[in-house]
Amino acid sequence: MSEAKALIQPDRGQDATPIHLVNKEGLEAFAKGLTAGQRAALAAQKFEGGSHQFAIIPEGDGWFVASGVAKPESLSSWCLAKLAEELPEGTYRLVGGEPGAAMFGWITGQYRFNRYKSEDKAQGPRILLTAQVAQIDSVTAEAEAECRLRDLVNLPAEEMGPAALEAECERLAKAHKAELTVVRGDALEQFYPMVHAVGRAAARHHAPRLMHLVWGDPAHPVLAVVGKGVCFDSGGLDIKPSSGMRLMKKDMGGAAHAIALADLVMGARLKVRLHLLIPAVENAISGAAMRPGDVLRSRKGLTVEIHNTDAEGRLILGDALTRASEENPDLIVDFATLTGAARVALGPDLPALMARRDETAEAFLAAGKAHDDTAWRLPLPEAYREYLSSDVADLANASPNPFAGASVAGLFLDRFVGEGIDWVHFDTFAWNPTPRPGRARGGRGLGLRAAWHAIRARYGA
Repeated sequence: MSEAKALIQPDRGQDATPIHLVNKEGLEAFAKGLTAGQRAALAAQKFEGGSHQFAIIPEGDGWFVASGVAKPESLSSWCLAKLAEELPEGTYRLVGGEPGAAMFGWITGQYRFNRYKSEDKAQGPRILLTAQVAQIDSVTAEAEAECRLRDLVNLPAEEMGPAALEAECERLAKAHKAELTVVRGDALEQFYPMVHAVGRAAARHHAPRLMHLVWGDPAHPVLAVVGKGVCFDSGGLDIKPSSGMRLMKKDMGGAAHAIALADLVMGARLKVRLHLLIPAVENAISGAAMRPGDVLRSRKGLTVEIHNTDAEGRLILGDALTRASEENPDLIVDFATLTGAARVALGPDLPALMARRDETAEAFLAAGKAHDDTAWRLPLPEAYREYLSSDVADLANASPNPFAGASVAGLFLDRFVGEGIDWVHFDTFAWNPTPRPGRARGGRGLGLRAAWHAIRARYGA
């Protein structure tokens, strides 16, 4: 994909192909303004003004575009994305309006993950002009964060292991002059014992670690962002079937979201003291793997009986959330591809959101709805805490019954968040199984924009 900043440019009157926005209700009036030949071209392309339809219409020595949208006066993030994917290389301008929110989809519509393609058949850039110059930097930063997230999730596990996640955190720290600390080896076992236990079965070049990036004025409120970095999940000794393992390169999708969000926070220079924590492991199988029935000690001091080695993400998050809580944060936000139960309940497009405070949940939900990144709140029912009881330890990592799996996982995490701390948890899929305009099949941000806009509103630029 071309650089995002090259795809949205200020309109200074340069030559550009016009784009006319038309909906079904306005199609007849639009067609009346065309010549007979142009109406014939419209009909030949079966253009009816439906969403994501478009037609190329000749005009003199050139041509213009008719693009179908549901509401020309209120554009969504995705309503121009099909154009960005399929129009010829060139420069374009909307007629009688500005792209607004659609700038995001114009950029992400040109995203391609083609690192392993022997032939790159991608077209050249499609550039969109806008007079909304003040919005260009923020929109392109948001789209770049989304595209970088997609790259991280799309990379195979051999290239996106714990060491590669560490390198990504190093890149982020260097770009924003932040401080990065990485804990590995014996120190990891001492300070983050559950992270170590989950990752110790992996080969040496995929050894577990925890990255802790710190940025911002210490006088500002602490914002902690935590991301699950399981770079591949075999299920451990409770091994997944092959069908369940196929997409497990994306099990570090929570880390990708957290890194992308941290990049946006630092790039906008929000008035926060940012702590980014990424526990990175591979849940592998070997003689060193943790076993069902093992009892792990955690950083918090709680003991956890392992009922299922495939419920490993909550273990590494538990240690990371404990460390985040030690900073007395104003807010903790975590992202994780945590449970299949959330997907059964909500499908692939709706990340599950859980929160301690109603007003915080409402702010995040409203931000997602306003920016085409809808989340759905699930509860943290006090009565379900007993599902995690253990006969031999303080709690178990999984419930023996199949009920309320996403909420029960959230309740496990809640035990490791400090008392009274404002906390939001996203159980996200991080993947788009069906290609749609602006959203290629593969890695995808689900909850990123909701979190970003809620945090930006809370702390200001």
